[in-house]
Amino acid sequence: MVNFEVSTIVRALHDARDEWRDSQGRSREPGAREFPSRDALAQIVELLKGALFPMRLGPPELRHESEDFYVGHTLNTALQSLLVQARLELNFNARRQPRSASEIDETATEAVRQFAGTLPELRRLLDSDVLAAYQGDPAARSVDEVLLCYPGVLAMINHRFAHRLYQLDLPLLARIVAELAHAQTGIDIHPGAQIGAGFFMDHGTGVVIGETAVIGKRVRLYQAVTLGAKRFPTDAEGNLQKGLPRHPVVEDDVVIYAGATILGRVTLGKGAVIGGNVWITEDVKPGASVTQASLQNAPRANGP
Repeated sequence: MVNFEVSTIVRALHDARDEWRDSQGRSREPGAREFPSRDALAQIVELLKGALFPMRLGPPELRHESEDFYVGHTLNTALQSLLVQARLELNFNARRQPRSASEIDETATEAVRQFAGTLPELRRLLDSDVLAAYQGDPAARSVDEVLLCYPGVLAMINHRFAHRLYQLDLPLLARIVAELAHAQTGIDIHPGAQIGAGFFMDHGTGVVIGETAVIGKRVRLYQAVTLGAKRFPTDAEGNLQKGLPRHPVVEDDVVIYAGATILGRVTLGKGAVIGGNVWITEDVKPGASVTQASLQNAPRANGP
């Protein structure tokens, strides 16, 4: 058997961890896990998907007569696990803003209770997304195919969960849930993005939606669309200013075709149609149609 000198590598990795923890002001004291678990959250999301769509995303052996029992048991398991992860995030945050253990527990419990209470609303929102995909794609043969197969719908399931966690001041849990879908689908939606009912991403790969984007109802995007920031303001010391509105506002019934890039806090008016591969950094009027040709022929501020 080959000797890989594993013990030497283990010691070197130990030193590397200590260096990192010292540089970040972390404790070297032995103790339990400090951070939420990506694997645990992946399991929670799968349980929640099964609870919301039991006969399609639940276990294959499930029957209608045991549907409610399965949903109740699965929800309880998922919510108890989510509570553990919420406590971990809040405990970690308490390093910077000290809070008592009882306060952390109360906050985590209330957040998970509120999350649970919005699940029926999230189910109805997701139903609207599934219908939008079915009605907007001539290749879709059924709403069931859409739910089971479409990456844009998978990304929206995670986003609806993640956005609610983000609203409940659990941004790390929210970001992990969002990035699970990003890794699976290639669709990158920040959990802070506000997205209305009936949202459909056709194909979806390469779509990027930033943290402060606001999207209305019945909006349709195609692959490789970016709703991004144009610039990143800094403070007097050169540090990025966090949380400022910097992403587009997309009003109801807008369609954005493949490869379009919309940057900055601009507004795409209701019913506008944005053609493929265009670059937009200014407001678009309601009902307008923007294409590469129209942008090339538009008068320029500094003349032709």
